[in-house]
Amino acid sequence: MGLGSTHKAAATEVLLYQLSSGGMNRRSWLTARRLRAHGLLLALTLWSLYIWTLATPGSRDRTGNLKGTDFLHFYTLGSLAIERRGTDLYNIDTQAALAARRVPAAAGIRYLPLYPPQVSLLFAPFAFLSYPWALTLWWFCSAAIYSICCYAVWRSCPHLREHGLTVAILAAGFPGFFNLMAWGQSSAVGLACFTIFYFLMRKKRDFVAGLVLGCLIFKPQLALTAGIVFLFIGTWKIVFGAILSTLAQLSIGALYYGTASLRNWFSMLSNLPARSALLEPRPYQTHCLRTFWSMLIPWSSISIGLYVISAAVVMVWTILVWKRSQDWALRLSLLLLATVLVAPHLTVYDLVILAPAFLLLSDWAIARHPTSESGFIGTMLYLAYVLPLAGPLLRGTHVQLSVVAMSILAYLIMKSVATDSAHQPEPRSTARIAAI
Repeated sequence: MGLGSTHKAAATEVLLYQLSSGGMNRRSWLTARRLRAHGLLLALTLWSLYIWTLATPGSRDRTGNLKGTDFLHFYTLGSLAIERRGTDLYNIDTQAALAARRVPAAAGIRYLPLYPPQVSLLFAPFAFLSYPWALTLWWFCSAAIYSICCYAVWRSCPHLREHGLTVAILAAGFPGFFNLMAWGQSSAVGLACFTIFYFLMRKKRDFVAGLVLGCLIFKPQLALTAGIVFLFIGTWKIVFGAILSTLAQLSIGALYYGTASLRNWFSMLSNLPARSALLEPRPYQTHCLRTFWSMLIPWSSISIGLYVISAAVVMVWTILVWKRSQDWALRLSLLLLATVLVAPHLTVYDLVILAPAFLLLSDWAIARHPTSESGFIGTMLYLAYVLPLAGPLLRGTHVQLSVVAMSILAYLIMKSVATDSAHQPEPRSTARIAAI
């Protein structure tokens, strides 16, 4: 389940880069027309096949999978919230029994409960509905959040505004979006957090931006990079806002269920390494540096060491860009790429958070004079966009190429900022100005 489609952002970026340079570089294989064709063909193929797969009576699709797959877990959590059963939020067996009772077709399906207690309250309204209706409503909410976020970022990109139809086509085919819907996951909320954070930071509303960033506590792995980066660069308003937001959300869960629910959550997280097989049954569907190295290197101590080193390098790149550049397109784009790469666990549906990065980098690339460097960035964007589709095909090679493409793209952003900084004229000293 979960082969993605063309990303609005990624394809947009590559497409729009080509729109700006295609007339000057006829030899490029990444033409606007070709990219539009790729996006349309991929989106139509994937969504047609998925709709055909779903078009069966009952809660199971043609392949035997439960429709919405991961949404069953959220539906079960919402059911526990309605009954105020905080003691069962982290009981796998009890949740499996409840899920089978509410959705008979789900018998035998088990999920590792890792979400903080307050997440169950978000899904309580859905649990009042039957599973098919609840899933349909969640699909609608996820698609609406994704569309609004993409539209808002697109409207902020002056060089993309003439290409709305192309953006829409490519948005429908983004692998992250496709997998978000196919899995029935919650990553659209993460996309919303990063998108709102971007617009608040542009208005220099750091504290409020931190409050929004703290909402990522529902998926702590998405907050890891941002937390480290903003601590290192000393943006204390953001840090304080994020901490305050996190504490407020965890307090809501503790007030509703009692503090035992928080203790159980922390206990579950502390025992996570021993349950990694349950968390990542299909590692080829993950797209981060940790699983990249673990798939490639069979010795865990070595793979973890390489993960720590490579994650630290990406983190340093991100910190340097945030310190040296005032360009929000590059700042946010690298932060999102680093969030994906550094996260200790990141599945294909979480790639939906990259939508703003692809759009902003598209706009940035078009604004620059065509160079070989910008052409290489365009190629990496195309690959970062399409390679998540190849995850299941790369099981035998043990090399997750999407991670390679995203890492190169992150390096190119850092290099571009370093190059621009080196060519900026040094400001004259006060004494020199006075002498003039």
